Amino acid sequence: MTDCATITAPLPQHAQTRPDRIAVICDGHAISFGELDRTVQRLAAHLAKAVPAGRGVALHLPNGPALVLLFLATARAGREAQILDPGWPAATTRRALSELSPGLLVSHDAALADAARACIVINPHAPFAAVADAVDAASSFAAVPEPDPLTPFYVGFTSGSTGVPKGYRRHHLSWVESFRAGDREFDIGADDVVLAPGALTHSLFLYGLAHGLHAGATVLLCRRFRPDLACRLMAAHRVSVLYGVPTQLEMIVEAAARDDAPPVETMRWILSSGAKWHGRAMGDLRACFPAARFAEFYGASELSFVAVAKDDEDVPPGSVGRAFAGVDLSIRDHRGRRLPPGDAGQVFVSSPFVFSGYACGDATALVRDGDAMSVGDVGVLDARGYLRLVGRASRMIITSGKNVHPEEIERVLESHPAVRAAMVLGGDDARRGERLVALLKLHPDASVTASDLIAHARDHLPLDKIPRRFALPPRWPLTASGKSDFQALRAIWDSEPCEVLA
Repeated sequence: MTDCATITAPLPQHAQTRPDRIAVICDGHAISFGELDRTVQRLAAHLAKAVPAGRGVALHLPNGPALVLLFLATARAGREAQILDPGWPAATTRRALSELSPGLLVSHDAALADAARACIVINPHAPFAAVADAVDAASSFAAVPEPDPLTPFYVGFTSGSTGVPKGYRRHHLSWVESFRAGDREFDIGADDVVLAPGALTHSLFLYGLAHGLHAGATVLLCRRFRPDLACRLMAAHRVSVLYGVPTQLEMIVEAAARDDAPPVETMRWILSSGAKWHGRAMGDLRACFPAARFAEFYGASELSFVAVAKDDEDVPPGSVGRAFAGVDLSIRDHRGRRLPPGDAGQVFVSSPFVFSGYACGDATALVRDGDAMSVGDVGVLDARGYLRLVGRASRMIITSGKNVHPEEIERVLESHPAVRAAMVLGGDDARRGERLVALLKLHPDASVTASDLIAHARDHLPLDKIPRRFALPPRWPLTASGKSDFQALRAIWDSEPCEVLA
C-alpha cells in the first residue's frame, strides 16, 4: 500500500476486501471495517463543512467509540484532531483550548460548552452506530477528497501537572512513514489482533490503534486500563500484538498469576515504551506469553521512534537499543559536532517521523541542528551503534562540583530486588551544592535498609553518585502514560512527611 500516504487512506480498501472483519472493539462495542469506513466518511463530510480548513477539532473525551470515530474522521476530513486529556483540571483544559482556538470542541463535559466557538456534548460510551447521529451528521453526503499527506492531523500532549502541557503537532506522512518502518521491524498485518489497553491520550496507544487499522488488523481498546480485563481480552480474542508501558505489563503479569490464567499462545509481539524495562518480571512475562518476542522503544513525543531493543538481538546491558528503521542517530557536543563512539553528548535524531512543531506550551527544550533535533537527552553510542542513555540534561544534578544524571542512579536502585521504582533528586546542601536523595517505591511485602541500598549501589556506582538518604513517600503518583510523575514526587518530598529509611 505504498500509495496510502494518509492514516485513513487504506480504510476503503479494507472495507471492500474484508467488510465484515471486525475493525475495533471497545468494552463490548464493535464495528466492522465496512461500517467503520462508511461512518468515518459520513463524519468526515460533516466535519469538513462544520470546521474551516486550518482549524482543529478538540476532542475532550475518554476512551470509547466516539473518540475513535471522531479522531479518524477528523484526520480524514483534513482537519487536526487535538486530543485533550479528560483527566486534566478544568483550568488546564480551558487554557489549552484558549491557546489552540479550535473550530469545534467535542466533549463529554457540558461545563466546557462555553470554552470554544462551537461545542458538541456527547456520550463518549454510546455505541459506534450512534455517534454520527449524536453529532447531527447528515446521512446523505458526498465523500471529501483525501487530504494532502503533509496536512496536520494530530495534536498530542506531553505529560504535565502544572500549566499547559506541550502540544506537539504531526502531519499524516510522519505517522505513515513510521507505519512503514514499523512493518519492517515487526510485520504487523491484517491477520493480527492488536490490544492497546491504555488511554488514547497517550500517543503509544493512539498509534497502536491507527497503525493496526492502517494494516487491516483488529484493534481492541479498553475504556480504562484494568489488568484483569486485559488478560480476559487476550484469551478471548487470541491477541497477537500487545502494546504497553512497563508498569502496565507488570500489572498484567501479576493479574495473570493471581488468576492462574493459562498462557497466551497466540501472542507474537509485546511492544513496550515509555520507560526502560528492567526485567524484574521477565521470567513471568515469558511464562504468560511463551511464543512472544519482546521489544522496547526509546523515543519522544516530538521524535516518535528513535531506538528499539529486541530480546533476540545482542543488546548490550543498559542500552535502549539500536536506531529504529529509518532513523539516523548521532551524539553531538554543545557546538553541534558529531562525537565518536564512547563519548557522551546530546542525542540528535534525524528521521521522517519527527513532528512538525509545537501547537502550544513551552518549546524551549528542543534543539535543532539542520534536519536533526534533540529533546535534551544525553547518551553514548557504542561502536556497533547501540545507544545508552545517560540522562536528561534538564534533570542533571550538580553535587560536589560534579554533574550527576539521576537516571543512571535510578536504574541501579531499581535493580535491587526490593525496589519497584526510584526517583533521585537534589536537596540543598551548603557544602556540596546539592545532596542526592532517593525516593523509593518498594515491591509489596518487601523491606530494605539504607545500608542495604548503599552496599548494592557501591557494586555499580562511584561513591559520589550514591545517595545517602532514602525515603518512602506516602504515595507514588504516575503520569497518564504510566511513568513516575517526577514533579508530583518532588512536591510530596518538599511538603509531605515521608518515611526515611534507617
